Order: sequence, then structure tokens, then C-alpha cells
Amino acid sequence: MPLSFLADELKDLAANGLSRRRRVVESAQGARVVEGGREYLSFCSNDYLGLANHPALIEALRQAAGQYGVGAGASHLVCGHSAAHHQLEQELAAFAGQPAALLFSTGYMANLGIVAALAGRGGEIFADKLNHASLNDAALLSRAKLTRYPHLDLDMLERRLAASTARRKLVVTDAVFSMDGDLAPVPELAALCERHDALLLLDDAHGFGVLGEGGRGVLEHFSLLAPRPSRIIYMATLGKAAGVFGAFVAGPAVLADYLVQRARPYIYTTAMPPPLATALSASLKLIAAEPWRRERLRDSIAALKTGLKLTRWRLMESATPIQPLVIGANRETLAVSEALRERGIWVPAIRPPTVPKGEARLRISLSAAHSLEDVARLVEALNELENV
Repeated sequence: MPLSFLADELKDLAANGLSRRRRVVESAQGARVVEGGREYLSFCSNDYLGLANHPALIEALRQAAGQYGVGAGASHLVCGHSAAHHQLEQELAAFAGQPAALLFSTGYMANLGIVAALAGRGGEIFADKLNHASLNDAALLSRAKLTRYPHLDLDMLERRLAASTARRKLVVTDAVFSMDGDLAPVPELAALCERHDALLLLDDAHGFGVLGEGGRGVLEHFSLLAPRPSRIIYMATLGKAAGVFGAFVAGPAVLADYLVQRARPYIYTTAMPPPLATALSASLKLIAAEPWRRERLRDSIAALKTGLKLTRWRLMESATPIQPLVIGANRETLAVSEALRERGIWVPAIRPPTVPKGEARLRISLSAAHSLEDVARLVEALNELENV
């Protein structure tokens, strides 16, 4: 059988506690979801502000479907770039404090397009070892030299930047690391790039909408919106805190113009459905107008940290909605996740290769849709399970 080796590899994954499965959700995203006919208190979703099922977004999408239909019909460069897309790009640029913005269908595609267009043959990419897979794959596919540095090790990064003779240098990093929840030291990274004539790509997938007083992301968090360091390229996704779908890159107008010409995942992909762009315009208004959502997140983070009384497991240091609880062994992590499900609580088990070997964890994702009572229920269950 030509594909028999696939079955063998699948057996090996299962034997090592590394096989994955999909669960079919039968409801809208929210603090509670239905799967397999049962309701669960969910700490899985990246819907950090509780906007994925917001009535204003649903109504905006409904009305836009009546105007634009469902599909975009073509790529942006053929006839798929609608007035809804164009308006959203202008709103995103203004919201992010940048001169221009360009929409992509996904964050994965945005990173592939940006990195390959800006580095490529003869360039060198410097990447944090805990970067998201999309940044790693983008670097590998770009044909540039890839140099990785230990997580947040700026001394090592500076030595490698100083030693580089590449014609173009690009530092790429998560702004909020998706499995650890910690932040990149953006001001220091920007200063390093200035000293060594490098560009800095920030993937703010998990900071946009959450960080900063106005939810404008990691640049606002570090007070870098004005004046903005000229070497920063800002990318953020729109399917997490914004509650919908897609991604964008923001920076100088010349960057957007260049990517329109050179970013292959932009050029050769059908544009996102226009109604989603209209829903995102509604989402931006809510992110700006309702700071209570970020305040509730901060309260929930504090309640989780103060409530957990752990002796064996370790809650990693994070000031973001991503709260990783490191258990260690794959099978114990899976068992704890399943024990929580038996209690009606859904927290995903994250295992290698997504995280380093021996650091399997529960990835607790908090949302503005959670109440403090919801968090207390999770805390009580985890405190009990650690002592089982």
C-alpha cells in the first residue's frame, strides 16, 4: 500500500501522546460553546474581547451581504477589491497609527508575503526561537539566510546582527508569544535595528485589540505610535480580538505599494468576502469605544493568578489573556484537559512540537465574555486536579 507509512507515523504519534483531533463546535463562539451536544465553559478561543458573536458585527455583515453578495469573486488586483475592503484598509491604518495598511486573507499568508518580499535571496532573517510557525515557514520559504536567536536574548541578537554582511537584514518576532503569553521588548528591538540597519517585523496577532489603552496593540502599549520608529513593519490578525477574519500589514505608504507588487500571497489569492470587511469596520468601532472589555480581561487575569494555589504545575508569567499552565508530560497534560472536560470546562492541551519537549501545557485563553465566576470555577477545578 503506497501510503502505509502514514498509518505507521500516526501510530507513533498516538503512542507518544502527540496525536491531535478535531472537535465539532455546534454553537457560536463565546464563554460557553456546545460540542457533542454538551455545553462547555470554554477557555480555548482567541476571541479575547468577546466580539465574535456580537450583534453589531452580525448586523453589519448581514447588511453588507445584501449589497456585495457573499464572495469577492477575484483577487484584489483583478476585480475583487471592493469599497468595503478599501474603507477597512483606511480605518485600520488610522487605528494602528500608521500611514497605510494592506489587507491579507490570513495572518499566515501575510507573514509569508511580507518576509519573502522584503528579504529573499541575499537577505538575512533573524528570528526568535519561539516565533509562530507562520514566521518560521515564511523565513524558510523566502530563500534568505535564516539565523535564529534564543528567546528574547537581545545580546545574542545584537552579536549576530553585527556579524551579518547581508544586503538586507530583517528581524522577525511575535509581539505577544502565542504559547507563552510574554511580550517582545519592542523598544529595545527597534533600537537594535536602528543601530544595525535592519527592518523589524512585529507579528501582533495576540496584542491587537488587547494591548494599549485604546486596544491599538503593542506599539501603543510601548508608546511607539507617535513618533513611530521608521523601521517597524506592523502585522496583526483580525480573527482573534477583532472577532472576524483576516489580517493586515501597516507601515509607510511605500511598504503597502511595494507589497501589492511583490507579495505573492496577496497577488494570487481571492480577496476576503466583502461582508467580512464591513463586519471588521464595526469591530474597530467597538474596540475603540468599549475599554471595559480590556478592563474585564485585566480583572480576570488577576483573579486567575491570585486564585491558583499550585505546587507541582507552573503558571507562566503573562500579563495577556494567554495564561499558559505548564504541566510537563504529554500524557498528564492530556489527562488534566480531559478531566476538566468531564467537569464541563474546555481548556486545550498543547504539546510538542508546538511547545518545547517536556513543557506540555494547558493554554488558558481568557475573554471579556468570561465573568469572574467563570474564572473562579476554572481555578477551583485546577486546584483540585493538581492534588489528585
